[in-house]
Amino acid sequence: MCGIGGILRIQPAGMQPLPPEAAISESWLDVLDDSIRHRGPDGQGRFRDRVTRADGSVVDVAFVHRRLSIIDHAGGRQPMVSERGPWTEKPRNGRVAVVFNGCIYNHRELRRELLSAGHRFASDHSDTEVLIHGWRLWGQGLFAKLDGMFAVAIWDAATGSLITARDAFGEKPLYASETNGLCVFASTAAGVVRTLRASGRSDATTLHPARVGKWTRFGWDRETPFTHGSPRDPGKMSVAPNDAGPGRVGESWMGSWREADRRRTDSVSVDEVDTLLASAVASRLEADVPVGVFLSGGIDSALVAHYASRAAPQIEAFTVRMPEASLDESEAAAATAARLGIKHRILDCAPDPAHDLVRLVEQLGLPFGDSSILPSFWVSNAARKAVPVALGGDGGDELFLGYERHRAIGAISALRRLPAAMTGAAAGWLGGPASKSPRLRKAARLLDASAHAGYEDLVAIFPASLLRPLIGEHAFDATRPRAGDGWPTDGEERCERSSLEFDLLSYLPEDLLRKTDSASMAVGLEVRAPFLARELAGRMIRVRPDLLMPDGERKGLLKQVARLHLPDSIVERPKMGFSIPIGEWFRSDYGGMKQLLLDTINGPDPFPEDVLGITINRRIVATMVEDHMSRRRDHSQRLYMLLVLAIWARWLRGV
Repeated sequence: MCGIGGILRIQPAGMQPLPPEAAISESWLDVLDDSIRHRGPDGQGRFRDRVTRADGSVVDVAFVHRRLSIIDHAGGRQPMVSERGPWTEKPRNGRVAVVFNGCIYNHRELRRELLSAGHRFASDHSDTEVLIHGWRLWGQGLFAKLDGMFAVAIWDAATGSLITARDAFGEKPLYASETNGLCVFASTAAGVVRTLRASGRSDATTLHPARVGKWTRFGWDRETPFTHGSPRDPGKMSVAPNDAGPGRVGESWMGSWREADRRRTDSVSVDEVDTLLASAVASRLEADVPVGVFLSGGIDSALVAHYASRAAPQIEAFTVRMPEASLDESEAAAATAARLGIKHRILDCAPDPAHDLVRLVEQLGLPFGDSSILPSFWVSNAARKAVPVALGGDGGDELFLGYERHRAIGAISALRRLPAAMTGAAAGWLGGPASKSPRLRKAARLLDASAHAGYEDLVAIFPASLLRPLIGEHAFDATRPRAGDGWPTDGEERCERSSLEFDLLSYLPEDLLRKTDSASMAVGLEVRAPFLARELAGRMIRVRPDLLMPDGERKGLLKQVARLHLPDSIVERPKMGFSIPIGEWFRSDYGGMKQLLLDTINGPDPFPEDVLGITINRRIVATMVEDHMSRRRDHSQRLYMLLVLAIWARWLRGV
């Protein structure tokens, strides 16, 4: 687990090439390195190379790396460079260099396969070295063999190519920008932005208005808000220059289960799921440092703790006591730990929300609008004092259908058969300022979603009915799904399949996994997600929804598995969720949040149009603040999103 970054520069044939230190300045690398420093406290390294390709172009490359040392302290230093071919008795020319963020859980199995093919390893058990030899032997076929979380960059000097790839679900981030012969990549979007501006390519960091609108809508998106930069797609590899090396830019190596025409048709037994879960958790325990388990009051973490304690009896579970009593699950977690017979420690966190929010926004370099990044950061910071690696529960709700909105899919489909004007009017009547009933407000949101963007409006911070007046008709129209985007357009039926895929392939990587990585790596903590193990996830995403939710019960199948090991008092405990009362904090000024909100929103130009590319209606923002503070309406997450957007815009101006 680390921070990685790099620069590739192509100088066309026929021109006198710049010296390497001018083609890629050390000062650029300093900026890039500084942007990922927080991700790796245990070491750092750099690598440079230059090759002349067959067409006469000169390609320079440079890598930077910050290490969080988890596996093979002595042999896992990066960037890792090898001059050797697959046969020690027949060395071949051609340098291969790797920078890698993550963990390959099946690296020992792959090492044995490579050894049997004649490869010889310099390290004792580094998972990074498996990537070098695996690339030499299998090329792009390497990535389909990996069970792990990873963002990897491989420099293949023989072809003058930079190969980048991410794991199937996007547990590990990789942001990149390619423009005018210059490619910059990093573990953070901030690293790409800062490096491009240091290199004089400020034009490459201009914003795309439609993307800014999408980020405002959800608090996340598949693409970054920048015109020339985006994350590398999960489950895909890219090659730069794009006419060199194996494969094509954006080529998928994941197989058909990620494709839009996939159907859920399989059945599965409780015993099979139990076996897959046990294997998944056991595979995530290898490390040369202590590994712990995050334990809350829910069944996901309870099951992970159960399987972990069976595979490693000395493992310890950690629960962080939250600052709000209504959010604190430490007593429930203690009861679960006692029932499991697992060592358990309750940790206290030290929240400073106003300061921490600004830090996290600037560290990530994106207007990330999920407020649960704050408690995730506090939990990670407290746990990091005890262990450098922890097992978490990401993916459980998406694979086993654990959200309340999953039960609303059928209702949305039925309501969309009614005239949108009728359902929209009913939503306005039920959810208006006079509505005091949470149940009526929930019904209003369901009706409003059915009248507009369907299931996606249940996920959105700003549903379509609120986003349109906030950013204007023209900007709003640019945010709407288009044919070919990968999700149904407004004119198509929001079927069950597309809704579940939206959660699994968009919401999970772009919101939840981005949040976990950003919060945990801010303090150098590695968080592993057993639910996303290759074999388990690949099996469960083919299972019929009615079997995952028998009788409409959320996470019903997983509860059946849990009952094999846990009492009903734990299995049936109500889901609390990992959130904070951000709306109340805005009213009470807990941790300085009200002051931060008002000072930022009421500043002279909190949403500069020349930066964001869209116009935020400040009159609507002022009304939202007034309605929220007077408790006429709850705009908790929407005000948080607007606050983040303003903080991010201010950061962009100052970079």
